[in-house]
Amino acid sequence: MLHYPTPQPLITREGIAFTVRVDALDRECLITEEALLELSRLKAIDTPHASMMEVFHAFEATINGVARRLVFAKVPGSPLRLGTNTFLSPPHTH
Repeated sequence: MLHYPTPQPLITREGIAFTVRVDALDRECLITEEALLELSRLKAIDTPHASMMEVFHAFEATINGVARRLVFAKVPGSPLRLGTNTFLSPPHTH
């Protein structure tokens, strides 16, 4: 079985473009700059001087995991966009 590496993440005007592999298929994804800022805020990390790429790498496992779950759930979009709402917890009901 041949293993082809996935492309490295790239900075775009909107955020970070990256690729995830699910069931041997690559899927292009984009996490918005706003979502990266929201992630760093939710995790209480002070990143005023951190670049988008530094924030992406700090949360890469979380971002890739969420993207894979969305691909597996057949969420449409090309690229698959991960915005601020992607990482917000659903409201808790009592």
